[in-house]
Amino acid sequence: MSTEHDIRDLLAAADEAIAEAGFRTGDFGQARELLEAARAEAAASADLSVQARVLELQGMLAHYQNISKLMSGEAVPPDDVAAEERLFRQAIACWQRAGLDSGSAQSLFGLGLVFQVLHSDWAAAMPYYWQALGLVSDPSASASQHLRSEVHRHIGFYFLVEACQPTEAVRHLQISLDLREEAADERMIPSGLQALAEAEIEAGNRELAIDLLSRAVARAREAHLLPARIQAAESALAAAQEAGQQDQG
Repeated sequence: MSTEHDIRDLLAAADEAIAEAGFRTGDFGQARELLEAARAEAAASADLSVQARVLELQGMLAHYQNISKLMSGEAVPPDDVAAEERLFRQAIACWQRAGLDSGSAQSLFGLGLVFQVLHSDWAAAMPYYWQALGLVSDPSASASQHLRSEVHRHIGFYFLVEACQPTEAVRHLQISLDLREEAADERMIPSGLQALAEAEIEAGNRELAIDLLSRAVARAREAHLLPARIQAAESALAAAQEAGQQDQG
């Protein structure tokens, strides 16, 4: 008979498979299989936190699949957007039933992603991001470095593209990059470098941004990221270098 430990091992493996597919392979098949197995085990479990974790990872899987469509130039069907949102809301409800509102940071962040990324609605996204930031910033929080990095990353984007406060964007995006580097997951570092570079450009630090983008391109290639992710870093570097040359001319 399966134990709670077995289910959590499945969830950890599914989390890793989602990241590997989202950043390197583009193949979400293993992640789906692992989450289906975890869902079946969790259905028989009395541990509501496990059930909530299954739901929020299903939501993150849906999000990465939807992002993959956007990166390839496809539109995300409204039903897929609604399904992603529903999973995160169900996860939050499950955390609440368990009396563990503090565990809902990932799901709150996920709802922020739905509104920011898929609906382009910062006003709707930010209440969820702020709540997630409060939870992951609590000294007693058990949030992973990756989740903390992601929350700071998207709040940094808010200050960069919506609030037009590049200095505050740099602050959050530097924290996000630092957390990625502490976690030492080579898949995540290039996007952290690239995001910080975008903020440094807006803050008037183009030479620093070019250095960051050069590192992002090199690290993306070394990490064997998806071609679209490497190309995004290369395009950002080329644009920054061209703008720098125009400034000098």
